[in-house]
Amino acid sequence: MPDTSYPETIGLFIDGQWIGANARDSSPLVDPGSGAELGRVPHATAADLDAAIAASVAGFRAWKAKTALERATIMGRAADLMAERADTIAKTLTLENGKPFAEAKGETLFSVDATRWYAEEGKRAYGRIVPGRAAGQRQMVLKEPVGPVAAFAAWNFPASNAIRKIAGALGAGCSIILKAAEETPGTAVAFARCFQEAGVPDGALNLVFGVPDDISLHLIAAPEIKKISLTGSTRVGKLLQARAAETLKRSTMELGGHAPVIVFADADVDHAVATLAAAKFRNAGQVCTSPTRFFIHESIYEAFAEKMAAAAGALTIGHGLEPDTRMGPMIAPRRLEAMTDLVTDATGKGARLLTGGEVLHRPGNYFAPTVLADIPENARIMSEEPFGPIASLTPFAEFDEVMERANALPYGLASFVFTRDGGLAQRAELALEAGLVGVNHTGISTPETPFGGVNESGFGSESGIEGLEAYQRVKFVSEVFP
Repeated sequence: MPDTSYPETIGLFIDGQWIGANARDSSPLVDPGSGAELGRVPHATAADLDAAIAASVAGFRAWKAKTALERATIMGRAADLMAERADTIAKTLTLENGKPFAEAKGETLFSVDATRWYAEEGKRAYGRIVPGRAAGQRQMVLKEPVGPVAAFAAWNFPASNAIRKIAGALGAGCSIILKAAEETPGTAVAFARCFQEAGVPDGALNLVFGVPDDISLHLIAAPEIKKISLTGSTRVGKLLQARAAETLKRSTMELGGHAPVIVFADADVDHAVATLAAAKFRNAGQVCTSPTRFFIHESIYEAFAEKMAAAAGALTIGHGLEPDTRMGPMIAPRRLEAMTDLVTDATGKGARLLTGGEVLHRPGNYFAPTVLADIPENARIMSEEPFGPIASLTPFAEFDEVMERANALPYGLASFVFTRDGGLAQRAELALEAGLVGVNHTGISTPETPFGGVNESGFGSESGIEGLEAYQRVKFVSEVFP
């Protein structure tokens, strides 16, 4: 067994000071791959949150006063520190989240890339000059940071979920209070240390943990907070959006999905299976863009199902730090129960279990990679996001039929199409109700491209110029000098 010592010490980070668990409520931090306790996570008190809000106001003034070039230089230094510490940060991520080290390292390097991208893009937050209607009139459209931000990050991508918010806010000139997930705090702590050492002013970045409902109630109600950003479930997104409406706060909501995959008759089956198996079982399926509803053309359905089951059954399951591991554990025992319930419901209604479908009884939270075929429409897994390692296969015959089924749910985050026909791909791209469409691959998230959904998968975007603009507001200035 590799070294499983936890590299990080968890603390709140408020106004440039680290605060441990002493004299505060705390919760255990558990390695989902072994069940071992890694440490304690301190919970912010109401006084801590008030201090973070006050610090974010002062930090915003200090950070906004810096030029875009100065901010970019500091963020670049933070990215350099993150890159130097990438192996240690990835180990922290694997121990608290469970995903294989290679996935954790890739996510860490994505975060380095995203920080550098936002640092540079902050220098290009251009306004514009609009020709005046009168002699001597100058009309200017300015983009300025919206103000202090409250952000809430999910546990499934402890690095990328956190950095999109940190780097997006800082790149635009905002301060931020990040409430990272209690299940996976150490990655955000490691990032905060990098930004602190790089020279971000005290209060411009604050990090808190605690009971999610308590934290969100307190921060969102504060008039000093001008924007919120959430990565989380649709249910939580609706709750936080309602709270934000009380003070008309701007918001970005990156919520749940239930991604359809459409594999047309002319697709390269081997390529589709290899690509989709890698995406489906990445992070044990605990990915908001994970392919979940597989619609396979009836002419290739049985061949695809057989090969998909073989690919799932061949995966090596184990602790994320084991070098041969290809799929790690789920985040908590509650997720094992959820997977078991979905499989039982589907098979009870007539679905075929091709592989997996069971809890693996070993230390940690392991569920076998699962492929279900012939899923009836009334099975819960066809309407509820599984957020786990279950691929659900059904056949289709016609284009209009499969598009209607793909768009039948209220979600609209990711979708995937496999075909060798460019015209057919374009028809599908335009017909799908989704914020993200991948054709013949699943790489739909980069620092420079917008990431976000439609309908009940949320609104607004992270990453890309859209992600920077989410932290900006527009000011129009009209000057006349007689």
